[in-house]
Amino acid sequence: MEDDRPKHFCGVVGMALDGDAVPNLKKALRVIQHRGQEAAGIAVFNGRSISYHRGMGLVHEVLTGRAYSALSGTGGIGHVRYSTTGSSCAENCQPIVVTTMAGDLALAHNGDLVNANSIRNRLQAEGWAFLTSTDSEIIIRMMATELSINPDPIRAIKTVMKSLEGSYSITLMLGSRVFGFRDPLGFRPLCVGKIPGGYAIASESSIFEITNGDFIRDILPGEIVEISPTSITSTRTPASPHTAHCMFEWVYFARPDAIIEGKEVYQVRLNIGHILSEEKPAVADVVVPVPDSGRAHALGYAEASGIPYAEGFMKNRYIERTFIMPDQSQRDEGVLLKLNPIRSTMEGKKVVIVDDSIVRGTTMRKIVQMTRRAGAKEVHVRIGCPPIIAPCFYGIDMKTREQFAALNRTSEQIAEIITADSVGYLSQEGLVRALGISESELCMACINGKYPTKIAGEELRFQKTLEFC
Repeated sequence: MEDDRPKHFCGVVGMALDGDAVPNLKKALRVIQHRGQEAAGIAVFNGRSISYHRGMGLVHEVLTGRAYSALSGTGGIGHVRYSTTGSSCAENCQPIVVTTMAGDLALAHNGDLVNANSIRNRLQAEGWAFLTSTDSEIIIRMMATELSINPDPIRAIKTVMKSLEGSYSITLMLGSRVFGFRDPLGFRPLCVGKIPGGYAIASESSIFEITNGDFIRDILPGEIVEISPTSITSTRTPASPHTAHCMFEWVYFARPDAIIEGKEVYQVRLNIGHILSEEKPAVADVVVPVPDSGRAHALGYAEASGIPYAEGFMKNRYIERTFIMPDQSQRDEGVLLKLNPIRSTMEGKKVVIVDDSIVRGTTMRKIVQMTRRAGAKEVHVRIGCPPIIAPCFYGIDMKTREQFAALNRTSEQIAEIITADSVGYLSQEGLVRALGISESELCMACINGKYPTKIAGEELRFQKTLEFC
């Protein structure tokens, strides 16, 4: 009964200020804590070298104590992690820091490389040794090699990018210089903004408002940005003719107040709810969200349907990390502690439960049964994402088809599995309409099985034949 929603990948930040960056780096990481709850860390340039502090746990648990208090520097990067490639252990915490011919180098990475194994095997055959199991270490070691040939970091980043396939939004620091760059397809978000004392790069725009700054723009796919306390410098590299922005950023991952590719996440989720109500109406007395990510979807559904909206579950906000508990019984208990029904909302009523997605169905089954025990006459489930039927290779922890409740099943069969009276999913066309972004600019591989990069045994997006890669 583990919480089976898609797991967050990672979040990154970078800052170049005229004063100490450490407090703002910590604040920024707390803003994007939802993107990774296993580990956190920051690295700063102290005027001579890069010093860092990182560890397992939430930001406020890791960035504390004597070692953290000793950090100081005007430039820095930070990272919050949920492991998708590489195991969950202290050795895989980021930022990763190495010493190069050009100076100390630190890197924080959000995403997954699809060619990580082939690169790692090639480098190991050449005599390289790796200290972690992350694809992020592959990137920083390739950077170190390039910097040993030529100390120009822009040139090194360009060269390394040519070898990487997959998703990556990265903040990087070479000595006092701070960079951000994004893969040519723009899978993962990355943006730049002005904050008091300088400039910052971040996974989500919300960071800038909360640090009393201003969001400037998204970093473009394939773009390299360098920030200083007084300026932003941009270098373009070849980008794909079509982007592959992950649709899950708007559906689930990003904060509702974030703006990604010009689209406010909250408004997109309201749109999803409106369209879901049109496509999958229900005769009911109340619309109830699964907190917190299903809230805007549910509000949109209620607005469009005219069915009253009400809070139906109390969430314990101090129980966050059931998915990383090592024992299944602990995870089961964690889910039980996480939500509790509000009986007055449910009792004697036909209830529509709205959530963002279903992966395995185990959590939703538990929620439906909880709703019935609270006295609901009928329970109808509506989902603000089309059925998930294919793995993600770009940074979401959905790696095998066997885990998907929707694979080769009808909505009626899924309803039976989760013990609901009915289940209704948003259509792929409805999702595209809610986003207001062309399907050709999105990565929707997990719902249509068409991948933006070559994956062995999978269909390539825009492929005109039925041959697979």
